[in-house]
Amino acid sequence: MTSPTKPEVVDNPDAKRFEIRADGELAGFAEYRLRPKSIAFVHTEIDSRFEGRGLGSALVRTALDDVRERGLTVLPYCPFVRRWISTHPDYQDLVPADKRAEFEL
Repeated sequence: MTSPTKPEVVDNPDAKRFEIRADGELAGFAEYRLRPKSIAFVHTEIDSRFEGRGLGSALVRTALDDVRERGLTVLPYCPFVRRWISTHPDYQDLVPADKRAEFEL
């Protein structure tokens, strides 16, 4: 019996989304709209076959780390991304201070 492979997150700019692959399959994605200085996350989805494995959190953490390295601000319109940021205060600085109230952060 083979052990599961470590999930891999990649940015797929042609599809305008970060994707997470697990066990060689597309397990989920976080769609975005990219602007020159910001990125708006609009929808996140994990395939039901992969739920309960923490892939949504791994996807969002990796995407936000990438965004931080690129110097972009985040507009978390997606409820999952917004909720994740609200429970990880060290990522709240990615959301512009003047927009945090709008996102209840």
